[in-house]
Amino acid sequence: MQDHTRIRDLPALVGQTATIRGWVMTTRSSGKIGFVVLRDGTGYLQVVASKADLPEPAWEAVRSLTQETSVSVTGTVRADARSPGGVELSMASIEVIGPSVDFPITPKEHGTTYLFEHRHLWLRSRRQVAIMRIRHEVEQGIRDFFYTNGFACVDSPILTAAIGESAGGGLFETEYFDLGKAYLAQTGQLYVEAAAAALGKVYCFGPTFRAEKSKTRRHLAEFWMVEPEVAWYDSNDNMRLQESFVAYLVERCLERRQEELKELERDTKPLENVRPPFPRISYTDAIAKLQSLGNPIQWGQDLGGDEETILASQFDRPVFVFNYPREVKAFYMKRNPADPRTVLNNDCLAPEGFGEIIGGSQREDDYDLLKQRIEEEKLPLDSYGWYLDLRKYGTFVHSGFGLGLERTVGWICGTPHVREAIAFPRQMHRLRP
Repeated sequence: MQDHTRIRDLPALVGQTATIRGWVMTTRSSGKIGFVVLRDGTGYLQVVASKADLPEPAWEAVRSLTQETSVSVTGTVRADARSPGGVELSMASIEVIGPSVDFPITPKEHGTTYLFEHRHLWLRSRRQVAIMRIRHEVEQGIRDFFYTNGFACVDSPILTAAIGESAGGGLFETEYFDLGKAYLAQTGQLYVEAAAAALGKVYCFGPTFRAEKSKTRRHLAEFWMVEPEVAWYDSNDNMRLQESFVAYLVERCLERRQEELKELERDTKPLENVRPPFPRISYTDAIAKLQSLGNPIQWGQDLGGDEETILASQFDRPVFVFNYPREVKAFYMKRNPADPRTVLNNDCLAPEGFGEIIGGSQREDDYDLLKQRIEEEKLPLDSYGWYLDLRKYGTFVHSGFGLGLERTVGWICGTPHVREAIAFPRQMHRLRP
Protein backbone atom coordinates (compact mmCIF):
# COMPACT_ATOMS: atom_id res chain seq x y z
CA MET A 1 0.00 0.00 0.00
CA GLN A 2 1.11 3.55 -0.67
CA ASP A 3 2.92 5.46 2.06
CA HIS A 4 0.73 7.33 4.48
CA THR A 5 1.20 9.69 7.42
CA ARG A 6 -0.06 9.35 10.97
CA ILE A 7 -2.25 12.19 12.21
CA ARG A 8 0.10 12.89 15.10
CA ASP A 9 2.90 13.65 12.61
CA LEU A 10 0.98 16.20 10.53
CA PRO A 11 2.03 19.39 12.42
CA ALA A 12 5.54 18.99 10.98
CA LEU A 13 4.14 18.87 7.42
CA VAL A 14 2.27 22.18 7.17
CA GLY A 15 2.16 23.28 3.52
CA GLN A 16 2.92 19.79 2.23
CA THR A 17 0.78 17.04 0.74
CA ALA A 18 -0.02 14.03 2.92
CA THR A 19 -2.14 10.88 2.79
CA ILE A 20 -4.07 9.84 5.88
CA ARG A 21 -5.79 6.53 6.53
CA GLY A 22 -8.42 6.33 9.22
CA TRP A 23 -12.06 6.07 10.21
CA VAL A 24 -14.83 8.62 9.89
CA MET A 25 -16.12 9.96 13.19
CA THR A 26 -18.48 12.74 12.11
CA THR A 27 -19.46 14.60 8.95
CA ARG A 28 -21.27 17.85 8.22
CA SER A 29 -21.85 19.93 5.14
CA SER A 30 -22.77 23.49 4.31
CA GLY A 31 -23.73 22.71 0.73
CA LYS A 32 -20.51 23.30 -1.16
CA ILE A 33 -18.10 22.63 1.72
CA GLY A 34 -17.90 19.35 3.64
CA PHE A 35 -16.19 18.71 6.96
CA VAL A 36 -15.07 15.24 7.96
CA VAL A 37 -13.45 14.35 11.30
CA LEU A 38 -11.14 11.34 11.07
CA ARG A 39 -9.28 9.31 13.65
CA ASP A 40 -6.42 6.89 13.09
CA GLY A 41 -5.45 5.80 16.60
CA THR A 42 -2.83 8.53 16.99
CA GLY A 43 -5.13 11.54 16.93
CA TYR A 44 -8.10 13.34 15.41
CA LEU A 45 -8.14 15.42 12.23
CA GLN A 46 -10.61 17.70 10.51
CA VAL A 47 -10.63 17.29 6.73
CA VAL A 48 -12.14 20.08 4.63
CA ALA A 49 -13.63 19.11 1.24
CA SER A 50 -14.59 21.75 -1.31
CA LYS A 51 -17.00 20.78 -4.08
CA ALA A 52 -15.30 23.24 -6.44
CA ASP A 53 -11.90 21.59 -5.96
CA LEU A 54 -12.94 17.93 -6.21
CA PRO A 55 -14.00 15.72 -9.10
CA GLU A 56 -17.72 14.86 -8.96
CA PRO A 57 -17.14 11.20 -7.87
CA ALA A 58 -14.95 12.38 -4.97
CA TRP A 59 -17.53 14.93 -3.84
CA GLU A 60 -20.28 12.30 -3.99
CA ALA A 61 -18.07 9.97 -1.92
CA VAL A 62 -17.72 12.71 0.71
CA ARG A 63 -21.47 13.27 0.80
CA SER A 64 -22.13 9.55 1.28
CA LEU A 65 -19.66 8.98 4.13
CA THR A 66 -21.07 7.33 7.25
CA GLN A 67 -19.79 6.86 10.78
CA GLU A 68 -16.80 4.46 11.00
CA THR A 69 -16.27 4.17 7.25
CA SER A 70 -12.56 3.58 6.67
CA VAL A 71 -10.97 5.89 4.11
CA SER A 72 -7.72 7.06 2.60
CA VAL A 73 -7.58 10.83 2.12
CA THR A 74 -4.90 12.88 0.39
CA GLY A 75 -4.62 16.64 0.70
CA THR A 76 -2.64 19.67 1.80
CA VAL A 77 -1.81 20.13 5.48
CA ARG A 78 -2.80 23.57 6.74
CA ALA A 79 -2.28 25.22 10.12
CA ASP A 80 -5.47 25.89 12.05
CA ALA A 81 -5.24 26.68 15.76
CA ARG A 82 -8.92 25.78 16.26
CA SER A 83 -8.52 22.23 14.97
CA PRO A 84 -7.35 19.19 16.97
CA GLY A 85 -3.55 19.08 16.85
CA GLY A 86 -3.41 22.56 15.34
CA VAL A 87 -3.80 21.43 11.72
CA GLU A 88 -6.44 20.43 9.19
CA LEU A 89 -6.30 18.77 5.79
CA SER A 90 -7.65 20.31 2.58
CA MET A 91 -8.86 17.30 0.60
CA ALA A 92 -7.57 16.62 -2.90
CA SER A 93 -8.79 13.01 -3.21
CA ILE A 94 -10.55 10.32 -1.22
CA GLU A 95 -10.78 6.53 -1.43
CA VAL A 96 -13.40 4.58 0.52
CA ILE A 97 -11.73 1.42 1.79
CA GLY A 98 -14.37 -0.12 4.05
CA PRO A 99 -17.99 1.07 4.12
CA SER A 100 -19.86 1.16 7.44
CA VAL A 101 -23.63 0.79 7.30
CA ASP A 102 -25.82 1.45 10.36
CA PHE A 103 -23.00 1.57 12.92
CA PRO A 104 -24.75 0.51 16.15
CA ILE A 105 -23.22 3.10 18.47
CA THR A 106 -24.47 6.51 17.40
CA PRO A 107 -23.78 9.87 19.07
CA LYS A 108 -27.04 9.52 21.02
CA GLU A 109 -27.11 8.19 24.58
CA HIS A 110 -26.87 4.42 25.09
CA GLY A 111 -27.17 2.45 28.31
CA THR A 112 -24.06 0.76 29.71
CA THR A 113 -25.51 -2.72 29.15
CA TYR A 114 -25.93 -1.98 25.44
CA LEU A 115 -22.47 -0.42 25.22
CA PHE A 116 -20.76 -3.41 26.84
CA GLU A 117 -22.62 -5.77 24.51
CA HIS A 118 -20.91 -3.79 21.73
CA ARG A 119 -17.63 -3.32 23.60
CA HIS A 120 -15.59 -4.27 20.52
CA LEU A 121 -17.03 -1.20 18.79
CA TRP A 122 -17.45 1.07 21.83
CA LEU A 123 -13.67 0.98 22.27
CA ARG A 124 -13.42 3.33 19.27
CA SER A 125 -15.09 6.22 21.10
CA ARG A 126 -13.04 9.19 22.28
CA ARG A 127 -13.63 8.47 25.97
CA GLN A 128 -12.64 4.81 25.72
CA VAL A 129 -9.57 5.63 23.63
CA ALA A 130 -8.50 8.12 26.33
CA ILE A 131 -8.91 5.50 29.08
CA MET A 132 -6.95 2.90 27.12
CA ARG A 133 -4.16 5.42 26.47
CA ILE A 134 -3.90 6.15 30.19
CA ARG A 135 -3.93 2.42 30.97
CA HIS A 136 -1.08 1.97 28.49
CA GLU A 137 0.84 4.79 30.21
CA VAL A 138 0.35 3.21 33.63
CA GLU A 139 1.49 -0.20 32.35
CA GLN A 140 4.61 1.29 30.79
CA GLY A 141 5.22 3.32 33.95
CA ILE A 142 5.03 0.16 36.06
CA ARG A 143 7.74 -1.52 34.03
CA ASP A 144 9.92 1.59 33.88
CA PHE A 145 9.67 2.20 37.63
CA PHE A 146 10.78 -1.27 38.56
CA TYR A 147 13.46 -1.47 35.88
CA THR A 148 14.95 1.83 37.04
CA ASN A 149 14.88 0.68 40.67
CA GLY A 150 16.73 -2.56 40.03
CA PHE A 151 13.85 -5.06 40.06
CA ALA A 152 13.79 -8.18 37.90
CA CYS A 153 10.52 -9.25 36.29
CA VAL A 154 9.65 -12.88 37.06
CA ASP A 155 6.68 -14.41 35.23
CA SER A 156 4.58 -16.43 37.66
CA PRO A 157 2.31 -19.30 36.54
CA ILE A 158 -1.38 -18.82 35.90
CA LEU A 159 -2.18 -22.50 36.53
CA THR A 160 -1.28 -23.46 40.08
CA ALA A 161 -1.97 -26.07 42.75
CA ALA A 162 -1.47 -23.63 45.63
CA ILE A 163 -3.86 -20.78 46.22
CA GLY A 164 -2.59 -17.49 47.58
CA GLU A 165 -5.77 -16.16 49.15
CA SER A 166 -8.61 -17.74 51.07
CA ALA A 167 -10.58 -20.32 49.11
CA GLY A 168 -13.62 -18.37 50.20
CA GLY A 169 -12.51 -15.64 47.82
CA GLY A 170 -13.54 -17.87 44.92
CA LEU A 171 -11.45 -20.10 42.70
CA PHE A 172 -11.69 -21.00 39.04
CA GLU A 173 -10.67 -24.64 38.89
CA THR A 174 -9.98 -27.18 36.18
CA GLU A 175 -8.77 -30.77 35.91
CA TYR A 176 -5.05 -30.84 35.24
CA PHE A 177 -4.18 -34.03 33.35
CA ASP A 178 -3.66 -36.82 35.93
CA LEU A 179 -2.54 -34.53 38.73
CA GLY A 180 -5.93 -33.49 40.06
CA LYS A 181 -7.28 -29.98 40.31
CA ALA A 182 -5.50 -26.86 39.17
CA TYR A 183 -6.63 -23.30 39.82
CA LEU A 184 -6.37 -20.06 37.89
CA ALA A 185 -3.99 -17.97 39.97
CA GLN A 186 -5.47 -15.50 42.43
CA THR A 187 -1.99 -14.05 42.85
CA GLY A 188 1.59 -14.63 41.76
CA GLN A 189 2.89 -13.66 45.19
CA LEU A 190 3.97 -17.07 46.47
CA TYR A 191 6.17 -17.52 43.43
CA VAL A 192 7.80 -14.10 43.58
CA GLU A 193 8.61 -14.80 47.24
CA ALA A 194 10.70 -17.72 46.00
CA ALA A 195 12.25 -15.54 43.31
CA ALA A 196 13.13 -12.83 45.85
CA ALA A 197 15.42 -15.31 47.57
CA ALA A 198 17.28 -15.66 44.28
CA LEU A 199 17.17 -12.14 42.84
CA GLY A 200 16.49 -9.88 45.83
CA LYS A 201 14.06 -7.41 44.22
CA VAL A 202 11.47 -8.89 41.87
CA TYR A 203 7.97 -8.39 40.54
CA CYS A 204 5.39 -10.19 38.46
CA PHE A 205 2.76 -8.52 36.32
CA GLY A 206 -0.12 -10.30 34.69
CA PRO A 207 -3.74 -11.43 34.85
CA THR A 208 -5.22 -12.84 38.05
CA PHE A 209 -8.59 -14.43 38.68
CA ARG A 210 -11.21 -14.33 41.42
CA ALA A 211 -14.48 -16.28 41.13
CA GLU A 212 -16.27 -13.95 43.52
CA LYS A 213 -19.95 -13.50 42.82
CA SER A 214 -19.62 -9.76 43.07
CA LYS A 215 -21.23 -7.07 40.96
CA THR A 216 -19.68 -4.04 42.67
CA ARG A 217 -17.95 -1.30 40.72
CA ARG A 218 -14.60 -2.38 42.20
CA HIS A 219 -14.60 -6.04 41.20
CA LEU A 220 -13.75 -8.07 38.11
CA ALA A 221 -13.41 -11.83 37.65
CA GLU A 222 -10.22 -11.30 35.65
CA PHE A 223 -7.95 -8.37 36.38
CA TRP A 224 -4.30 -7.40 36.11
CA MET A 225 -2.07 -7.06 39.12
CA VAL A 226 1.56 -6.06 39.63
CA GLU A 227 3.21 -7.73 42.62
CA PRO A 228 6.70 -6.71 43.77
CA GLU A 229 8.55 -8.65 46.46
CA VAL A 230 11.72 -7.45 48.19
CA ALA A 231 14.18 -9.36 50.36
CA TRP A 232 15.14 -7.62 53.61
CA TYR A 233 12.19 -5.19 53.50
CA ASP A 234 9.98 -4.97 56.54
CA SER A 235 6.44 -3.56 56.64
CA ASN A 236 7.61 0.06 56.93
CA ASP A 237 10.00 -0.34 53.99
CA ASN A 238 7.12 -1.85 52.07
CA MET A 239 4.87 1.17 52.60
CA ARG A 240 7.64 3.54 51.58
CA LEU A 241 8.03 1.63 48.32
CA GLN A 242 4.27 1.73 47.72
CA GLU A 243 3.93 5.49 48.17
CA SER A 244 6.91 6.15 45.92
CA PHE A 245 5.46 3.82 43.27
CA VAL A 246 1.93 5.25 43.32
CA ALA A 247 3.18 8.84 43.27
CA TYR A 248 5.39 8.04 40.27
CA LEU A 249 2.51 6.55 38.26
CA VAL A 250 0.21 9.48 38.97
CA GLU A 251 2.88 12.08 38.19
CA ARG A 252 3.71 10.30 34.92
CA CYS A 253 0.10 10.42 33.77
CA LEU A 254 -0.22 14.07 34.74
CA GLU A 255 2.89 14.86 32.69
CA ARG A 256 2.24 12.70 29.64
CA ARG A 257 -1.54 12.25 29.37
CA GLN A 258 -2.93 15.74 29.83
CA GLU A 259 -4.98 15.55 26.63
CA GLU A 260 -6.58 12.26 27.65
CA LEU A 261 -7.36 13.53 31.15
CA LYS A 262 -8.91 16.62 29.58
CA GLU A 263 -11.00 14.42 27.26
CA LEU A 264 -12.29 12.60 30.35
CA GLU A 265 -12.99 15.94 32.07
CA ARG A 266 -10.92 14.69 34.99
CA ASP A 267 -10.37 17.17 37.80
CA THR A 268 -6.62 16.79 38.21
CA LYS A 269 -6.26 18.82 41.41
CA PRO A 270 -6.73 15.76 43.68
CA LEU A 271 -4.12 13.88 41.62
CA GLU A 272 -1.64 16.72 42.02
CA ASN A 273 -1.75 16.12 45.81
CA VAL A 274 -0.47 12.55 45.42
CA ARG A 275 3.01 12.99 46.86
CA PRO A 276 4.84 11.07 49.59
CA PRO A 277 4.60 10.68 52.46
CA PHE A 278 1.09 9.23 52.60
CA PRO A 279 -0.70 9.44 55.94
CA ARG A 280 -0.82 6.24 58.00
CA ILE A 281 -3.48 5.09 60.43
CA SER A 282 -3.57 1.78 62.29
CA TYR A 283 -6.57 -0.48 61.86
CA THR A 284 -7.41 -0.02 65.54
CA ASP A 285 -7.38 3.77 65.23
CA ALA A 286 -9.31 3.54 61.98
CA ILE A 287 -12.10 1.61 63.72
CA ALA A 288 -12.23 4.23 66.46
CA LYS A 289 -12.34 6.98 63.83
CA LEU A 290 -15.16 5.30 61.92
CA GLN A 291 -17.17 4.78 65.10
CA SER A 292 -16.74 8.45 65.99
CA LEU A 293 -18.19 9.29 62.57
CA GLY A 294 -21.26 7.14 63.22
CA ASN A 295 -20.24 3.93 61.45
CA PRO A 296 -21.29 0.79 63.37
CA ILE A 297 -18.22 -1.31 62.44
CA GLN A 298 -16.63 -3.29 65.29
CA TRP A 299 -13.00 -4.22 65.91
CA GLY A 300 -12.30 -7.51 64.16
CA GLN A 301 -14.40 -6.82 61.08
CA ASP A 302 -12.79 -6.17 57.72
CA LEU A 303 -13.23 -2.77 56.13
CA GLY A 304 -15.78 -2.65 53.32
CA GLY A 305 -16.16 -0.18 50.49
CA ASP A 306 -18.24 2.22 52.57
CA GLU A 307 -15.72 2.27 55.40
CA GLU A 308 -12.81 2.77 52.99
CA THR A 309 -14.59 5.71 51.37
CA ILE A 310 -15.29 7.36 54.73
CA LEU A 311 -11.71 6.94 55.91
CA ALA A 312 -10.12 8.10 52.68
CA SER A 313 -12.31 11.22 52.64
CA GLN A 314 -10.48 12.43 55.75
CA PHE A 315 -7.23 12.88 53.77
CA ASP A 316 -6.11 14.76 50.64
CA ARG A 317 -4.05 11.88 49.24
CA PRO A 318 -3.95 8.08 49.50
CA VAL A 319 -3.85 6.74 53.06
CA PHE A 320 -2.34 3.58 54.55
CA VAL A 321 -4.40 1.52 56.97
CA PHE A 322 -2.05 -0.93 58.65
CA ASN A 323 -1.98 -3.91 61.03
CA TYR A 324 -5.35 -5.57 60.49
CA PRO A 325 -6.70 -8.43 62.63
CA ARG A 326 -5.10 -11.76 61.78
CA GLU A 327 -8.47 -13.48 61.22
CA VAL A 328 -9.48 -11.28 58.29
CA LYS A 329 -6.19 -11.48 56.41
CA ALA A 330 -4.28 -14.10 54.43
CA PHE A 331 -2.30 -16.91 56.05
CA TYR A 332 1.09 -15.70 54.80
CA MET A 333 1.10 -12.36 56.63
CA LYS A 334 3.61 -11.86 59.46
CA ARG A 335 2.17 -11.96 62.96
CA ASN A 336 2.66 -8.62 64.71
CA PRO A 337 5.06 -9.19 67.65
CA ALA A 338 3.63 -6.13 69.45
CA ASP A 339 0.04 -7.37 69.16
CA PRO A 340 -0.42 -11.03 68.13
CA ARG A 341 -4.07 -10.33 67.32
CA THR A 342 -2.87 -8.43 64.26
CA VAL A 343 -0.53 -8.88 61.31
CA LEU A 344 2.09 -6.58 59.76
CA ASN A 345 0.13 -5.58 56.70
CA ASN A 346 -1.36 -2.54 55.03
CA ASP A 347 -3.99 -1.47 52.53
CA CYS A 348 -3.50 1.69 50.48
CA LEU A 349 -6.80 3.53 49.99
CA ALA A 350 -7.19 5.97 47.11
CA PRO A 351 -9.16 9.17 47.76
CA GLU A 352 -12.39 10.33 46.07
CA GLY A 353 -14.23 7.12 46.92
CA PHE A 354 -12.04 4.79 44.84
CA GLY A 355 -11.00 2.63 47.80
CA GLU A 356 -8.27 0.02 48.07
CA ILE A 357 -5.75 -0.03 45.23
CA ILE A 358 -2.97 -1.90 47.09
CA GLY A 359 -2.81 -4.71 49.61
CA GLY A 360 0.59 -5.53 51.06
CA SER A 361 2.33 -7.14 53.99
CA GLN A 362 5.49 -8.38 55.58
CA ARG A 363 5.51 -12.15 55.07
CA GLU A 364 5.59 -14.70 57.84
CA ASP A 365 9.20 -15.93 57.86
CA ASP A 366 8.89 -18.38 60.78
CA TYR A 367 8.46 -21.97 59.54
CA ASP A 368 6.36 -23.21 62.46
CA LEU A 369 4.04 -20.19 62.55
CA LEU A 370 3.48 -20.34 58.79
CA LYS A 371 2.73 -24.06 58.92
CA GLN A 372 0.30 -23.44 61.76
CA ARG A 373 -1.54 -20.80 59.73
CA ILE A 374 -1.78 -23.08 56.70
CA GLU A 375 -3.31 -25.77 58.90
CA GLU A 376 -5.71 -23.28 60.51
CA GLU A 377 -6.96 -22.31 57.05
CA LYS A 378 -7.41 -26.03 56.26
CA LEU A 379 -5.20 -25.74 53.19
CA PRO A 380 -3.49 -28.90 51.85
CA LEU A 381 0.03 -29.02 53.28
CA ASP A 382 1.35 -31.05 50.36
CA SER A 383 0.55 -28.17 48.00
CA TYR A 384 2.64 -25.78 50.14
CA GLY A 385 5.70 -27.91 50.82
CA TRP A 386 7.78 -25.88 48.37
CA TYR A 387 6.52 -22.64 49.94
CA LEU A 388 7.46 -23.81 53.43
CA ASP A 389 10.91 -24.69 52.08
CA LEU A 390 11.57 -20.95 51.74
CA ARG A 391 11.47 -20.76 55.55
CA LYS A 392 13.40 -24.00 55.94
CA TYR A 393 16.43 -23.11 53.83
CA GLY A 394 17.66 -19.65 54.76
CA THR A 395 14.55 -17.85 55.92
CA PHE A 396 14.65 -14.07 55.59
CA VAL A 397 12.62 -10.96 56.27
CA HIS A 398 10.72 -9.97 53.14
CA SER A 399 7.69 -7.94 52.11
CA GLY A 400 5.60 -7.19 49.07
CA PHE A 401 2.30 -5.97 47.79
CA GLY A 402 -0.18 -6.20 44.94
CA LEU A 403 -1.49 -3.18 43.04
CA GLY A 404 -4.69 -3.70 41.06
CA LEU A 405 -4.22 -2.16 37.62
CA GLU A 406 -7.88 -1.55 36.82
CA ARG A 407 -8.61 0.09 40.16
CA THR A 408 -5.57 2.33 39.75
CA VAL A 409 -6.42 3.28 36.18
CA GLY A 410 -10.05 3.88 37.15
CA TRP A 411 -8.94 6.21 39.94
CA ILE A 412 -6.53 8.17 37.74
CA CYS A 413 -9.17 8.49 35.02
CA GLY A 414 -11.95 9.27 37.48
CA THR A 415 -14.16 6.59 35.93
CA PRO A 416 -16.71 5.23 38.41
CA HIS A 417 -16.47 1.52 37.45
CA VAL A 418 -13.39 -0.64 36.90
CA ARG A 419 -15.06 -2.36 33.93
CA GLU A 420 -14.15 0.67 31.76
CA ALA A 421 -10.50 0.38 32.77
CA ILE A 422 -9.91 -2.84 30.82
CA ALA A 423 -10.59 -3.44 27.14
CA PHE A 424 -12.76 -6.54 27.56
CA PRO A 425 -14.02 -6.87 31.14
CA ARG A 426 -14.88 -10.24 32.64
CA GLN A 427 -17.61 -10.18 35.27
CA MET A 428 -19.85 -12.86 36.70
CA HIS A 429 -22.57 -11.94 34.16
CA ARG A 430 -20.30 -11.12 31.19
CA LEU A 431 -18.08 -13.43 29.14
CA ARG A 432 -18.40 -11.85 25.69
CA PRO A 433 -17.33 -10.11 23.56
